[in-house]
Amino acid sequence: MPPPRILIVDDEADLRELLDITFLKMGLDSDCAATLAEARTYLTRHAYAMVLTDMRLPDGLGIELVREVAASYRNTPIAVITAFGSADNAVAALKAGAFDYLSKPVALDQLRVMVQSALKLTPSPATIPAAAPSAASGPALRLLGESEALRNVRTQIVRLARSMAPVAITGESGSGKELAARDIHAQSARADKPFVAVNCGAIPEALMEAEFFGYRKGAFTGAAEDRDGFFQAANGGTLMLDEVADLPLPMQVKLLRAIQERRVRKVGSTVEEPVDVRLISATHQNLAACVEAGKFRQDLYYRLNVIELSLPPLRERKDDIGLLAEAVLQRLTGSTRTRLSAAALDALLAHSFPGNVRELENVLERALAFAGGDTIELQDLALKPATPAAAPPAAAAPQVEAAPAEPAAPTQAMPSETWPPPATLAGSLPDHLDKVERALIQETLMRTANNQAQAASLLGLTLRQLRYRMQRLEIGEDE
Repeated sequence: MPPPRILIVDDEADLRELLDITFLKMGLDSDCAATLAEARTYLTRHAYAMVLTDMRLPDGLGIELVREVAASYRNTPIAVITAFGSADNAVAALKAGAFDYLSKPVALDQLRVMVQSALKLTPSPATIPAAAPSAASGPALRLLGESEALRNVRTQIVRLARSMAPVAITGESGSGKELAARDIHAQSARADKPFVAVNCGAIPEALMEAEFFGYRKGAFTGAAEDRDGFFQAANGGTLMLDEVADLPLPMQVKLLRAIQERRVRKVGSTVEEPVDVRLISATHQNLAACVEAGKFRQDLYYRLNVIELSLPPLRERKDDIGLLAEAVLQRLTGSTRTRLSAAALDALLAHSFPGNVRELENVLERALAFAGGDTIELQDLALKPATPAAAPPAAAAPQVEAAPAEPAAPTQAMPSETWPPPATLAGSLPDHLDKVERALIQETLMRTANNQAQAASLLGLTLRQLRYRMQRLEIGEDE
């Protein structure tokens, strides 16, 4: 079988020669073109394992070739070479369908890594036509469902897996953003490398730089030895930044530099080290709105949001609820005997699921504890009506203003609908307020299927404020 062949498109003869020699040492064949016209001629004659093109050519722009290859030669990854500091060109090429990019002067170690990744994605050009549709050859996708919305998501995942472009996954809490990220990684050429998921909202701001980039021994009090950060742990693989909107602005600046330079500096070190990671970010917030509000850097937003993958909420794909419920029950019980009764399934189909798939899992796990046999009945689900769950905690406040002429009446009516009258409680006022606050937090966590980010939003708190109150009131993570 002949070695894989690569097409080099660049008008600089010295760079073409350098790339040609590098590929020869890697055991690869290559053809060289100096213009777009030459490149198009070569593409009609041979099937290439990869195309590498400069962005500026004598008869046009490399992005034109990117679009042509992405449209007509779908099995052929194409990468671009950009001028130093031309981040906008790189982002534009990735959005047009480029597999990856290199900056001039070309670093040969990065070039080798990129080519090896591309060759893992490319079937043998001698056996597969260039126009053949790509198909997922990796493991089965984790996202379950047969609805049209989810089929579209899975199709996008297979396409995104062939690129090294950063992906921004959006969707409500519990909709499966991390599963989608793991599917992209598993279908990519990096599947045999690490996948590291980081919850940006759970890391104290003072520790973020050390956690992301690592630190040297003695860099600060408690640094007893050298330690790698998330970037080093994910080197060669995929780094998922979950709830990326929670990153503080100072950390956003450092993250932007790491993405642009593909190098990180450990805390306490004077030397930067190269890292090769594919970034996938996720958030349930509207990042564009965060940019407008000044909470998120616009330049970082454009670097992370090269390709957007939007996950539909469970209420928009109710056809998948039965399939998801079967899969969850089988995972929880280890068998296929447990079933939902017709009434229970109808109740699930009618439920709004503000916590999405995570809430469905929580409901079924609780139902298994109450079920008397292999069939889960309606009463085992213990579903709460959607209307009270959607009502804000302060819904009783307008009742006080509704009867201004009789101030005593609202005082008597309000406790009967919410909390017991203070006169019946023993202890001080602070103890009573702590009890009220604890009950309200527990109720909100239950309504959101223990999703702390969503609970904090409903309570009008930040995630850190909620966690502080949970710690002060001794509310466990599993409550």
